[in-house]
Amino acid sequence: MLTEDQKKHILEKYNELTGKGALPTQEEYEKNYRHFRDRFAPERLAALDGEELLNVMHDSKTQDSLVYWLEFKKDEEFNNRLFGGIGGGSAMKFRLFRRKETGTWQGANQSGKPKDITLEEAIYIARQNRDQLLAGCKLLEALPKDDASDEVFLELQKRIDEQLPDVAHLAWAHKYYSIIYPDKVDNYHSIEWEHYMLLRMLQLPPEGNGRFLCAGRFISAAQEVGISMKYLTATLYEVYGDRYRYWRVGTRNDKTNTSHWEMMEKNDYVAIGWPELGDLSWLEPKKETRERLLNELQKAFPDKSERSIKISSSQIRKFILQMSEGDLVVAADGQQVLGIGKVTGGYQYQPGLEFPNQRPVEWLNLEKWTMPQKKEGLMSTVRELKNHKENLREIERHIQKAPTIIEPDNRILRRIQSVLERKSQVILYGPPGTGKTYWAMMAARDLAAKSTYGKRLHELNDAEKGVIDGNEQTAGQARICCFHPAYGYEDFLEGFRPTTINGQVNFELRDGVFKAICKEAIQNSERNYYLIVDEINRGDIPRIFGELLTTLEKDKRGKKIILPVSQERFAVPPNVYLIGTMNTADRSISLLDSALRRRFGFIEMMPDGSVLAEMAIRGLPLRAWFEALNDRIRKHAGRDARNLQIGHSYLMQGGNPLKDFASLKRAIRDDIIPLLEEYCYEDFSTLREILGKQLVDENEQQIKHELFDDGQEENLIAALLDPCPDIMSSTEAVISEQSEEENDDLEDDDSTDAETSAE
Repeated sequence: MLTEDQKKHILEKYNELTGKGALPTQEEYEKNYRHFRDRFAPERLAALDGEELLNVMHDSKTQDSLVYWLEFKKDEEFNNRLFGGIGGGSAMKFRLFRRKETGTWQGANQSGKPKDITLEEAIYIARQNRDQLLAGCKLLEALPKDDASDEVFLELQKRIDEQLPDVAHLAWAHKYYSIIYPDKVDNYHSIEWEHYMLLRMLQLPPEGNGRFLCAGRFISAAQEVGISMKYLTATLYEVYGDRYRYWRVGTRNDKTNTSHWEMMEKNDYVAIGWPELGDLSWLEPKKETRERLLNELQKAFPDKSERSIKISSSQIRKFILQMSEGDLVVAADGQQVLGIGKVTGGYQYQPGLEFPNQRPVEWLNLEKWTMPQKKEGLMSTVRELKNHKENLREIERHIQKAPTIIEPDNRILRRIQSVLERKSQVILYGPPGTGKTYWAMMAARDLAAKSTYGKRLHELNDAEKGVIDGNEQTAGQARICCFHPAYGYEDFLEGFRPTTINGQVNFELRDGVFKAICKEAIQNSERNYYLIVDEINRGDIPRIFGELLTTLEKDKRGKKIILPVSQERFAVPPNVYLIGTMNTADRSISLLDSALRRRFGFIEMMPDGSVLAEMAIRGLPLRAWFEALNDRIRKHAGRDARNLQIGHSYLMQGGNPLKDFASLKRAIRDDIIPLLEEYCYEDFSTLREILGKQLVDENEQQIKHELFDDGQEENLIAALLDPCPDIMSSTEAVISEQSEEENDDLEDDDSTDAETSAE
């Protein structure tokens, strides 16, 4: 059973996706069902035999076979993507395939590996697959229509296992049934995905591992929400996202009985020990490095048994190689859970610590509790949690509570940090007004604070912030410069600058901004320094960076070069990080110097209407209007229209959405309209398509500025809505209107209280 909040959340997301046209229409589904059934319906397969049956079912080379349609076909006739994916793995997942190189048919030997088979053997396997597929169709036909209980689908799974021994466990057979019987079989074709979605809905999956056991749950959920199952599964993906794994990581060193949880919590990471091994960045998912790790462990711990060494090796490899970004990690001390976090980056090594092997995380919940199945992973430092679904459901229950630690926008900071750790320099790029400079400054200051004080920026006192931002004594650890056409090598690295001494003009060799920060970073190697290069694409980058491009790469940091002007030996230290910002309305990243592109990571910053959600001004839903405006820009502004969109910061002030009509009017008149006029190059026909006929006088080639005069508020609102009247019937508009009414009610209550108290 779904809770009322779950039903509301799913239905709201479904309505949002439908409103945006993000879901296929019923007509699209019906067309695809019809074309698939015309070729592969049970009665069509039943009428085939021999080599024709073999080719129709399994010859993917013709692109007309059943297996090709199920896995690859995506065109106007049939789009297999509408029905869930079965990609990945070799063609052996179909039990039978035609080898690409030779055209011979291959089946599986006793160990499951492919082997050449005769045409007769291939036809025999195709008949087996077909006959078992048809037997499953009969079982699904006989399913009761009004009973989606676990008992019904447990019985179905039992009969499928008995009658379909060879195909019951195959994803392609499950997908076939989901297309032929879309109201009886869900389109999650792996048990892991089915279990993940049920756990996200806080349901314990049915006992067992059959692919058909969970279908009844999705049928019931679709009925509760009031939408068909195909739309439910598509909506659930948008609500809950990609599947992740769950890991338990211990926080205590049993030898010394010391807990490392406080450091993990404070510095946003999980960590494991084995400091004797040093930096393990060389570890890869290869046999050679696995053997090397075993040898290193044996050297470091000669008294350990072979079994103990293998267990240690396994746990280290899981932590470094198998744990992935997006996975959930449970930090635990014995039976007690201390925190749940999301892994946000790759492996890092911090020398000098007892737990030096780290993974950055975003803490989602820091409540202390005990898992229902207390012993799972108790004797391990690193353990994937998967055997006891009660534990996984309880983890989900905790993270679905309102987050108490991390603001939603912190994911941007995490991503910037992740790229900097990997490449040492990053460029934030996107249309104007998307917050590139803001997030560059936030990231630089926050990361500098953590490297120096082990605290977030907002936790620092004024003196500490002065060290980060700069004061009378220091230029600070987070600095900013801005490139422009006249900016040169002498400004950035070093060069001669004119100076006047006793009335005489002399030239003095001076350090540029980058050389200065590098020198200070070398003197303070325990701290990280960040230089923001705003508008990096406006400068002549090859000229400004010069020979620095060679030494910027992370693996070349510390390598000294001879500077041509001063003849000084110079190296970029590893504790200096560059954050660039780039406005793609001016220049595409594809036009950047290729050497620069190789050395920087790139993070795209696009307009984000979600920050304007639930805000309405004079009945105008801000987010819906903003997104409709960008829709028209993308449609009418030409080839590079995606990069000419309007950023959300134009409709924000002090980090919050605009709240009054005067501010909105100024933003549209003074910021948005001039920017769009620049984009359209006096093409008032295009400008009219974007802003609407009530705002643009195409004949007079001008904006109707009189609409921004005092007393014209209602006319301006009408003009803004003219090109997108349908937004007033959107879910966003309804929510915004309700928020306005609630605020009005609160204001009325406050005034009533004030009057009462005044009496």
